[in-house]
Amino acid sequence: MRQGDWTVAETLFTVALDVSNVNDAAHRGMSESLWQKGHREEAIAHLEKAVQLSAGDPKHMQRLGRMYLEVGRVDEAARQCQIALDSDREWAALWALWGDCQVARNEKDEALSAYHRALSLQPDYPYVQLRTAEIYHQQKRYDRLLATLDRLREDTEVVGDVDEAIRPGAADLLRGIAMRELGRTEESVQYLIASAQKNPSDATSRLQLASIAVETGQPEIAQTWLAQAMRLDPSATRNAGWNVETWLAVPPGMVQPDNLPIQSSPPIIAAQPDASRPWLQ
Repeated sequence: MRQGDWTVAETLFTVALDVSNVNDAAHRGMSESLWQKGHREEAIAHLEKAVQLSAGDPKHMQRLGRMYLEVGRVDEAARQCQIALDSDREWAALWALWGDCQVARNEKDEALSAYHRALSLQPDYPYVQLRTAEIYHQQKRYDRLLATLDRLREDTEVVGDVDEAIRPGAADLLRGIAMRELGRTEESVQYLIASAQKNPSDATSRLQLASIAVETGQPEIAQTWLAQAMRLDPSATRNAGWNVETWLAVPPGMVQPDNLPIQSSPPIIAAQPDASRPWLQ
C-alpha cells in the first residue's frame, strides 16, 4: 500500500482475509486497495465490515464517511462523522470531514465553524485552509480569504490525517482572484500566472487572465490565454460566457470591446484523479 502497488496489496489482503475474516485491519486494507482500483461499492462493503469488527474505531469511521461523501451518500457520511465525533472530538480530520459534509449540504456557515475547529486542533492543515478560503471566496470576503492563505504553508509535507490531495496552484489561484476583486491587478496577474504554471491542465486561471487582459485593453494577450483555456477545457470556457468563435477568429488588434466575458466559476480546491467528490461538482 505505501508503495502504491495496489494489485499486490489486494492479493496480500485477500490472503489475510482467507486466514481470518474477522480482522478489521485486513478489511480496511482490502477496502483501500479496492477503492484505489475503482471498485467503490466493494471497498465500502469491506470498510463497513472493518467498522463493525472494530466496534466503531473512529479512524475507520472517518474513512468510511469520506468514502460515502465521495460517492454522494452525504447523509450517511454525516452520520458516520457524528458518531466518530462522539468518541473523539480532538481529531482535526474528523472536523474537516464534518465541514465537507456541511459544504455538500450547502451549509457554508456550519462548514466554516467545523473548519475553524479543525484548524484550532491542527493549525498547519493546508486542505482545511484552502477549503476555508474557498468559502470566503464564495461569500466575497476577500480580506479573510487572503488572511487565511497568509498562514498557509504550501511546502508542508503532512497535508492532514488522511490523504486529502491539494490541487497544484490552488492557493495562488484564490489569491489571484481575491486581489483582482480588491483592485490589486498587478499582484493578481502574478499569482494567476503562477497558478497556471503550477497546474498546466487548469483552465480557470487562464480564463481569469484573459478577463484581466480585456479589462486592461490587451486583446492580443486575452486571445492567447483564451486559446490555452479552450484547448484545456472547451466546456468550461464556453460556460464562462466567452464568445469563443468571435474572439479566436478575429485577427489580433481587431477584437471588439463589447465582447466582454463573464466571470469564471469558483475554482476546485481539492483534487483526486477521479474528481468524484460531490462538493467538486
